[in-house]
Amino acid sequence: MKTPSGADGNTPEGPREPRPSRWSDLDRPPLNAAALRRGLVREGALWSEVDVVQRTGSTNADLVARAGEGRAAEGAVLVAEEQTAGRGRLDRQWTAPPRSGLFFSVLLTPGEVPVARWGWLPLLTGVAVATGLSRAAGVDTALKWPNDLLVTVGGEERKAGGILAERAGHGGVVIGVGVNVSLKADELPVPTAGSLGLAGAVSTDRDPLLRGVLRSLEEWYGKWRDAEGDAGACGLQEAYVAGCATLGRQVRAELPGERSVVGEAVAVDGDGRLVLATEEGVQEPVGAGDIVHLRPA
Repeated sequence: MKTPSGADGNTPEGPREPRPSRWSDLDRPPLNAAALRRGLVREGALWSEVDVVQRTGSTNADLVARAGEGRAAEGAVLVAEEQTAGRGRLDRQWTAPPRSGLFFSVLLTPGEVPVARWGWLPLLTGVAVATGLSRAAGVDTALKWPNDLLVTVGGEERKAGGILAERAGHGGVVIGVGVNVSLKADELPVPTAGSLGLAGAVSTDRDPLLRGVLRSLEEWYGKWRDAEGDAGACGLQEAYVAGCATLGRQVRAELPGERSVVGEAVAVDGDGRLVLATEEGVQEPVGAGDIVHLRPA
């Protein structure tokens, strides 16, 4: 009996290409949304909902829109398997292969904390992410002020993650986090990038990594909120200083208005600002800007 064309999986032109599958890359399985909800959304917890989408432009943009329309409450978590228009500070692009990292945003509404202290939220998130990943992945991480996560790859300091905070709705802040988890050397967007896998992580299973990071964030946010945003009183300032790779280094701060300041990073003050000691003998606090490390610590 003659086999109909295509019945054996081939075509007259040759073997048929296999259909793409969610499981086509066995090193990068999809997140288990149901298990994440079971582990994170519970009575009395911060996290109120966890949504996982296959693909979106930006989880931050999506969650900011939801908050503005009143469709998201505090503790909403939006996770994407792939982001096509992820953004870092200064509108820099953040792209990575599907399921190769953690790309998520959370909505927080710290109404009892004075707005002047909200500048600590990106730094708080950095401490929480570094702590969570250290526990779950066994990777030593460091923080570059104000919002980069650094790992060591081959003896070199590499950026493996970033944080972006945006105001949302009435009294809300959306904080976006991107972390390269299983990115391979030939997939790095720039030579100075890194990933947890390249840094020797004991696990690149994103489900426990995400749970660990969100639990750590819940813990630190609770301490900070209970202290009414006083970073010194709740231990946040001390924890950030202990993990900050920028302190003790010569840096250049590129500030708004095309101004720059060069000096030694000597402190992170009570408002979360980086304090630079300049050659002119002046200590200048920097609240916003792009920091360039000029020499190793």
